[in-house]
Amino acid sequence: MKSIRPKDISTAQFHAYMLAAIAPRPIAFASTIDKDGNINLSPFSFFNAFGSNPPILIFSPARRVRDNTEKHTLENVREIPEVTINVVNYEIVEQMSLASTEYEKGVNEFIKSGLTPTPSTLIRPPFVAESPVAFECKVNQVIETGKEGGAGNLIICEIVMAHIKEEILDEQGRIDTKKIDLVGRMGGDWYVRANHDALFEIEKPNIKKGIGVDNIPEKIRLSHILSGNNLGKLGNIEVLPTIASSRHFALENNLHQINLKGVELDNYLHQFAKSLLEKNQTENAWKVLLYSLH
Repeated sequence: MKSIRPKDISTAQFHAYMLAAIAPRPIAFASTIDKDGNINLSPFSFFNAFGSNPPILIFSPARRVRDNTEKHTLENVREIPEVTINVVNYEIVEQMSLASTEYEKGVNEFIKSGLTPTPSTLIRPPFVAESPVAFECKVNQVIETGKEGGAGNLIICEIVMAHIKEEILDEQGRIDTKKIDLVGRMGGDWYVRANHDALFEIEKPNIKKGIGVDNIPEKIRLSHILSGNNLGKLGNIEVLPTIASSRHFALENNLHQINLKGVELDNYLHQFAKSLLEKNQTENAWKVLLYSLH
């Protein structure tokens, strides 16, 4: 491992390490307004949700590393403590990137990027019509984390109104992950698209209690074929299949006819179980592994 103390390298160097390692990051496409009515639209990837009652979002327009100046968004929310936070999907990612250009104060990035400002319901800054979800927020607090270049400014926002495009909803009225087609920020010039092969599901152990990796038999736990992810999935099962069901599955799949013995048989069965885990057939994978023990 390469170990680095932040104080031993430049802020810009450590900033690059952070952005490349802490990713993908959601993007707050923030619309603000100053006391003279000038609109600003700018994206920030130091952003996330931090509660739902009250519904809280926090994003951070950090002080510029190169010259320690503040960004217009930060100046605006100090004058008018309101902001719309618009999520960014693949359809508007290039326009969002264009809006990140450091134009002079007073330049309207809605016009520069070609995006459409839509009047908000409860606050003054408009939201982005093309964004699949937009949140009208009041700013509760701004917390400075420092005074030097690269220091964060945590803008704590409370959502007072949400606008959601109906075409991204599923039949139950929930946001469909595939339809919303979000993008996330990586390091450098890189982004990630949260769609297609980039998406996968992991069942949350919210109510049930998985047996845990520590309760997986040693012969399975120490397998050189099963990965840590495989073991995590095996450990998330609440109740193991019965030995009878394991034997029945083995008969159905002709495992008793395999002409292998000892380590070779174990390797074959572990590889078969691994393939089942990759298909999210955890219970059947357990049946194979239990059969390998008897």
